[in-house]
Amino acid sequence: MKNGDILRIGCAAGFSGDRTDAAVPVVRSLIESGGPSVLIFETLAERTLALAQLARRADPQAGYEPLLDELLRPVLAQCLEHGVRIVSNFGAAHPEGAARRIQRLADELGIRRPRVAVVHGDDLSGPAHRELLAHALGNALPGEPLVSANAYIGAEPIAQALRAGADIVVCGRVADPSLVLGPALAHFGWALDDWGRLARATMAGHLLECGAQVTGGYFADPGYKDVPGMARLGYPIAEIDADGHCTLSKPEGTGGRIDERTVKEQLLYELHDPAAYLTPDVVADITAATVREVAPGHVRLEGVRGHARPPSLKVNACFETGWFAEGEISYAGPRAEARARLAGETLRERLAGVAPLRLDLIGVTSVFGDDASRWMEASASGDARDVRLRAALQHRDHASAQRLVREVTALYCCGPAGGGGVRTAMRPRLGMLSCLVPREAVPTGHRFLD
Repeated sequence: MKNGDILRIGCAAGFSGDRTDAAVPVVRSLIESGGPSVLIFETLAERTLALAQLARRADPQAGYEPLLDELLRPVLAQCLEHGVRIVSNFGAAHPEGAARRIQRLADELGIRRPRVAVVHGDDLSGPAHRELLAHALGNALPGEPLVSANAYIGAEPIAQALRAGADIVVCGRVADPSLVLGPALAHFGWALDDWGRLARATMAGHLLECGAQVTGGYFADPGYKDVPGMARLGYPIAEIDADGHCTLSKPEGTGGRIDERTVKEQLLYELHDPAAYLTPDVVADITAATVREVAPGHVRLEGVRGHARPPSLKVNACFETGWFAEGEISYAGPRAEARARLAGETLRERLAGVAPLRLDLIGVTSVFGDDASRWMEASASGDARDVRLRAALQHRDHASAQRLVREVTALYCCGPAGGGGVRTAMRPRLGMLSCLVPREAVPTGHRFLD
């Protein structure tokens, strides 16, 4: 990328399973604005990566973002034609598989094959890293089979790939803000210890990473925080200057809102310490930051400070922990809540000794409940007339977990009156542990597909 005054970065996904039609207006806006621009898709969460590893076990060709085609097909040709670079972590557990799928997609569309770079280094699940993980986890290391272990790596390999001419950079587990910092590093040529600029661009990435959260999606609360056009939310675009400051907006004609309130909420999202937001690239400090609306729908973030990056990298390791079983059944009409409670107590007695049982009354107490189902003992029967009972348990043994499925189904005839709409599910259960490893133990880089 050539140096310039402004780099525009648009985000078209904030998680795996996000809307797939967000990229079209974002790309249109980037092209119309002119100048260097990048499109990012953030599609990776902690559990997403472990599930991707399980998918790759079942099918060696799988393991990357399942909506990859739907995300890229509408905009790939335009991005290549107008020089809009694409950076994403939709590689998940199989970045090379995602990269090859992108090339095949270009062939299907009848357009030139893009230069696709694959970032590597985050995957620590192989035998070569077992000793590293064992040392990092210590006594917490479980005996169950390892499913995945991935380090949160930073922006440097993304920047290197873009400088080397990549049209598209496919990553696995990089830190979410690094998807934005990487292009900024490549464009502006900042030093890797220019902590102030790195921190400011990192917080631009933090504002973009969750997609429509900053444009009103997660913000909306009718009558208190109203958001127009929720069905056609515009996704955010950041204009980043040479000092790393950013101005946020969204494509014209889209729904949602961007103002000081939406930006401040997202700025504080998942920030445990406003003075020390730890990332692989820098420690960001927003205690002196300012957020101000510089024009309708345009919000400026300034004043972010930076400190030296941490010496360690965070690693999430996921292990097999057995099976998760759940079942639901509905009760309606007079005394519905009492009948649902009786059904729950029946399940508790029938499954005593199998595993701790979680019971929820959806519509009465579920979100505010707990795994011990204390509401069953502490709360007297209410008068809810439309209640859905949910029961769930976890067990290492498949047959033992499946007992819950059978017992919930049996409530059709063996339970209280009027139960219906039974739905059950069984799926593998994953446990996750986090640890820190020395940065030097995780070499990173990129490679281009042949």
